[in-house]
Amino acid sequence: MGGSTRSPGVLQRDDASSQSRYQRLSQRMLDLSGDRGVLKDVIQEGSGELVTPDASVLDITLWGMELGLLSMRRGEVARFLFKPTYAYGMLGCPPLIPPNTTVLFEIELLDFLDSAESDKFCVLSAEQQDQFPLQKVLKVAATEREFGNYLFRQNRFYDAKVRYKRALLLLHRRSAPAEEQLLVETAKLLVLLNLSYTYLKLERPTMALRYGEQALVIDQKNTKALFRCGQACLLMTEYQKARDFLVRAQKEQPFNHDINNELKKLSSYYRDYLGKEKEMCHRMFAPGEHGSTVGEN
Repeated sequence: MGGSTRSPGVLQRDDASSQSRYQRLSQRMLDLSGDRGVLKDVIQEGSGELVTPDASVLDITLWGMELGLLSMRRGEVARFLFKPTYAYGMLGCPPLIPPNTTVLFEIELLDFLDSAESDKFCVLSAEQQDQFPLQKVLKVAATEREFGNYLFRQNRFYDAKVRYKRALLLLHRRSAPAEEQLLVETAKLLVLLNLSYTYLKLERPTMALRYGEQALVIDQKNTKALFRCGQACLLMTEYQKARDFLVRAQKEQPFNHDINNELKKLSSYYRDYLGKEKEMCHRMFAPGEHGSTVGEN
């Protein structure tokens, strides 16, 4: 679920002016809960279907907010009043929200993802999945990847990896005729790039390199894949391989700031590496404190 929420306005029930403000607002608001505990006022209309009960709603802690979101459409902006029972209750949320407080939220619903269809499809056997048209498989794989992207943006890299791998498994399972294979390979490429980047974030460069190289099998000139492979090799201190990948990436995008910075980093690391090698060799072959005794009786 993607959206933005402004900080709640506080309407204390024991304050006369706040109570009056609450009354004025509530008179023109829609009752969502049936007991006027959750009230809604649409500021900007959305479009498409309502958020479904099966949609994955992440980071929602208020009962009232969940009810509110289920009444919204993509692109909608709405204002909600939550009575204490549907908000922070008798305890409040000190120091911002006092006990027994009615709160005002303004929410913009940017997008949401319905995982029910994807979850049901993923538990089917390969034989059962093959009964569905390719477009169904591509849609489910895209949903899994989008969930992974959302989790990635939340820095939940392990969970993102799980979603990406589910998408990749669906695409690997599917055998498509030649005229449709390009669609499958294009979808695979996006997931492989995501996996490579995620494994870099998880500090597992060997796996990042593996998925980056699989992406290059599909598109040998893909700049992101070359860049990720270069980053992985750099973390693995395989400096020559890192340079090969990064130079290939730079050839595709000569003015890419990230690629050029990574090449500078590689050059710096390689100088340090050579310096340490030189120092080690010097220590190994330098004469002892009292001079060499080789050949002496």
